[in-house]
Amino acid sequence: MATITLGGNPIHTSGELPQVGSKLVDFKLVKNDLSVASLADFAGKKLVLNIFPSIDTGTCATSVRKFNESASTLDNTTVLCISRDLPFAQKRFCGAEGLENVVNLSDFQEGSFGKTNGLEISDGPLAGLHSRVIIVVDENGVITHTEQVGEIANEPNYEAALAAL
Repeated sequence: MATITLGGNPIHTSGELPQVGSKLVDFKLVKNDLSVASLADFAGKKLVLNIFPSIDTGTCATSVRKFNESASTLDNTTVLCISRDLPFAQKRFCGAEGLENVVNLSDFQEGSFGKTNGLEISDGPLAGLHSRVIIVVDENGVITHTEQVGEIANEPNYEAALAAL
């Protein structure tokens, strides 16, 4: 269990992030068209997983915008934006913002991605949502970087994530 803060108040996650050097565990997440995506769909690609509580908050929206901007210049890399938002909300946001360089995936059905990777918020007002996390994976599915943002309202370290590619 990790301790992070929300507005300076401690809250906890369901576990610890996966270790750098380990393989990312396969997942089943829902795409905007309601089909299911798994890790195999991105085989051979480097991945930046931008994980956050909700697309409808300022910091989360900013992270999606910033990674969308970076994604257009990255070779053999896909940015996955993952939350428990409904796929409709993710699609609405990216459509309204004109964001086409990131892939939105939803963990709304079971929250299994958040639980498996130890990043689900387990208490406080955001319990059940994902904490703000970045996971970078190489083309072989090996994790090269993780960041659990200590204060949920803060942005991740974009430069560190991109440098891990």
